[in-house]
Amino acid sequence: MTLAEAILLTVITASTPLLLAAIGELVVERSGVLNLGVEGMMVMGAATGVATAIVTGSSLLGVIAAILAGMALAALFAGLTLGLAANQVAAGLSLTIFGLGLSGVIGAPFVGVQRAGVGKIEVPLLADIPVLGPILFRQDPFVYASFALVFAVAWFLNRSRAGLILRACGENPVSAHALGYPVLRIRLYAVLFGGGCAGLGGAYLSLVHTPFWTSGMTAGRGWIALAIVVFASWLPWRAAAGAYLFGGLTILQLHAQGAGVRVPSQLLAALPYLLTVVALVAIMAVRGRGAGGPQALGQTFVPDR
Repeated sequence: MTLAEAILLTVITASTPLLLAAIGELVVERSGVLNLGVEGMMVMGAATGVATAIVTGSSLLGVIAAILAGMALAALFAGLTLGLAANQVAAGLSLTIFGLGLSGVIGAPFVGVQRAGVGKIEVPLLADIPVLGPILFRQDPFVYASFALVFAVAWFLNRSRAGLILRACGENPVSAHALGYPVLRIRLYAVLFGGGCAGLGGAYLSLVHTPFWTSGMTAGRGWIALAIVVFASWLPWRAAAGAYLFGGLTILQLHAQGAGVRVPSQLLAALPYLLTVVALVAIMAVRGRGAGGPQALGQTFVPDR
C-alpha cells in the first residue's frame, strides 16, 4: 500500500462518523427542529455500543444498542421540545451535558478494555481495481452505510412525497398543519432518525475507529457535525463533501506534525476547526444570513387545540 492510499483510507475513517451524524442532523433540521444534542447522542452511542459488544461478544448487538441509545436520548429531547414546547437550544445543550455524564457512568467498567474491531467487507471484482478498489470497496459496513444514507436521504428529500411534506414542516409548520399534516409526529420521526444516526456514528468510534472506550472519545465531533449541516446549506451531497473535507484536514494536520513541519502542534491541531469556522462565515456572507436553511428552524410549534 502506497502512502497516498494509506492517507485516503485514514481520511475515510476520520470522516465516516462525521458524515453519519451530520446526515441525521440534516434531516432533523429540514423538519424545522434544531437539536444541539448531537454530541451527547454520539457519546452515548459510543459507550453503549462498546459496552454491549464486550458483554455479549457481538458487534452487531453493539451497533443496535448504540442506535437505540441515540434514539432514546432523541426521544427525551422530542418529549421536551415537541411535547412540552421547551426551548430547543436549551434542551439540546442539556442533552449533550446529560449524555456526556451518563456515558461516563455506563463506560466506566470498560475503560481500556479492547476488543476485536468490526471486519471489512470486500466487494467481489470491484475490490481488485487498482488504487480505488482497496480504498472504496474494502471497507467496513459503517462506510457503506454512510454512502447509502447519503443516497437515501437525498432521494427522500428531493424525490419523495414524504420528503416534501417533511420539508414543508420545516418551512411553514402552520400551513402544513392547516393542510392536515401531523407536524409534531413528522418532526418526532425526524428527531428519532437523527438520534439513531448519531448513535451509529458513536458506535463507529468505539467499535471501528478506536475499538475501546475512553470517556469523551467523541472529542467535539458532534459539534462539527452540526457545523457541517450549515456548511452544506442543508443539502445531503454537500454534507458528504463537508464531512470528508474536515476529515481530510484532520488527517493532513497529523501527517504534517509527523513530518516535522515547523509550526506549533497546537495550531496544526486547531487548523481543521479554524478552517471550518472560516468556511461557515464565508458561505453565510456570500449566500446571505439564513440562506438555504429552513424558515422555521428552531421555532416551537404548538398546534391549535
